[in-house]
Amino acid sequence: MLSQRVRNIAPSATLAIDSKAKQLKKEGKDVVIFGAGEPDFNTPENIKQAAKKAIDSNITRYTPVGGMPELKKAVAEKFRDFNKINYDVSEIIIGCGGKHILFNTMMAVLDKGDEAILPVPFWVSFEEMIKLAEAKVKLCPTDEKFKLTADSIEEKITDKTKLLILNSPSNPSGAIVEPSEIKKIAKLAVENNFYVISDEVYEHFTYGKEHLSIASLNDEIKKLTITCNSVSKTYAMTGWRIGYCGAAKEVITAMENLQGHSTSNPSNIAQMAALEALKGSQDSIKEMLKAFDERRKFIHKRLNEIEGVSCVEPEGAFYAFPDISGTGMDSMNFSSKLLDEALVAVVPGMAFGKEGHVRLSYATSMHEIERGMDRIVKWLKKR
Repeated sequence: MLSQRVRNIAPSATLAIDSKAKQLKKEGKDVVIFGAGEPDFNTPENIKQAAKKAIDSNITRYTPVGGMPELKKAVAEKFRDFNKINYDVSEIIIGCGGKHILFNTMMAVLDKGDEAILPVPFWVSFEEMIKLAEAKVKLCPTDEKFKLTADSIEEKITDKTKLLILNSPSNPSGAIVEPSEIKKIAKLAVENNFYVISDEVYEHFTYGKEHLSIASLNDEIKKLTITCNSVSKTYAMTGWRIGYCGAAKEVITAMENLQGHSTSNPSNIAQMAALEALKGSQDSIKEMLKAFDERRKFIHKRLNEIEGVSCVEPEGAFYAFPDISGTGMDSMNFSSKLLDEALVAVVPGMAFGKEGHVRLSYATSMHEIERGMDRIVKWLKKR
């Protein structure tokens, strides 16, 4: 009796692993979790206070479907000042988290028979969202350091190409697309008239590299780019569920129409918190970046010291994506046995379209990273 579209959905491997690990913890097991991509920092105090003030001020009623005007204005200012993109307020939408924004985008621009180019490895939900929009996934390889190139994209372009997913810094690899390649990709998109969904949720977490937004290059690519983001990672607000997006007005209008018949507006209390996040002190970002950088260097070093394991140094985000094929196990076996036998949770690379790898999130404390790495080393030595 269920619809074909929901029967075709693969469950999220990251959430499944995280759920199983948390259940084991609940049962009293001492599990080290490298699963879900969620900063271990608390939401900054000024943001929490803004939410409390909103409740006390009875800001608890419907807002416009696409978000509060003052929040949309703050997002437009953030795009201008940080990303160097000039979006009008009419070109902004607020959604119920970054995932919701991406889902709405796919539904607004993809039709049955369209093709969407998806670089590998990819964040788990991209493939399923494209399928739900009844479009065809065209997997695109990256190089040995997981970097996307214009040449690899060009080979996948057909007369049915409707969009490209550009996720830089990348989840799961932490790779950053080189500025020279972003410029070439922009040229390809304009020449072939396809959309670029630019998922920039990890834009603040780069280590020694500047973030470049593809829509900032020129007006031609800006018209074709849908710049997606959220406050979740940047401000340790994963549970607040506020995402935002800048795009051409007709795309935003289509997304608002869709949102109006699905969720309506995001929580106005969370919107007020997001407004404070964008307008208030940005010191918490620097604190997180410093901690993530230390953890990144540590986990990269430890992984490369393990026999049968090798890891490319992540340039951004907060994930390591080591090659574990030298252990003789595939990614699912490795992840399942590691959790069952050593109580360490990682995500199998097959979920990201890249067998022979696993993903570890280092958005957890250095103490937990040390414990987890020690367990992995001990576990592999026993095998």
